[in-house]
Amino acid sequence: MEAMSTLSSSPRRRGLTRAALEHTPDDGNRYELIDGALLVTPAPGYRHQRIVVLLWRLLDDMAPPDLVTMVAPFSVGLAVDTEVQPDVFVARRDAFTEKDLPSAPLLAVEILSTSTRATDLELKRERYERAGVASYWIIDPYGDPEGPTLVALDLIDGAYATEVTLRPSDTWTATAPFTVTLRPGHLID
Repeated sequence: MEAMSTLSSSPRRRGLTRAALEHTPDDGNRYELIDGALLVTPAPGYRHQRIVVLLWRLLDDMAPPDLVTMVAPFSVGLAVDTEVQPDVFVARRDAFTEKDLPSAPLLAVEILSTSTRATDLELKRERYERAGVASYWIIDPYGDPEGPTLVALDLIDGAYATEVTLRPSDTWTATAPFTVTLRPGHLID
């Protein structure tokens, strides 16, 4: 495969498979496939990564033993032509291989950034929905002057429905994939 030099969240070159990603350079960019189209995004910034770490810690502390909480970069195979790297995700422990999660997670979380906003809100949302990801959370680090916001979507009859929209000071107790209470404003320091 030819080397990619353009950084973009816009899909490139349709028809690729997950096997093609084995030849991507180790250059700090994130390489994902959605329906055979390559997406290349730059490494995330400080606020994005702090939210990832704090959310992972909260979820991991509350996860039952049969579930695992992971963070990107880690490959999640949704189809032969679709491999994503959710910022944070939860899946059954027995579903993992040493190399990847070859099926849909129970929960996928994406933290929006300038380079991934459209992809996370449109492409990934549609692809997670089609793959059967039961819960999809979208966190906007700059969604409110007071701090991050969170939208939680649940898969109902094959389509996402908004369960809750949270402002930074709102508290919510999720029940899936397990019970956990969070406040978006606590996901940044």
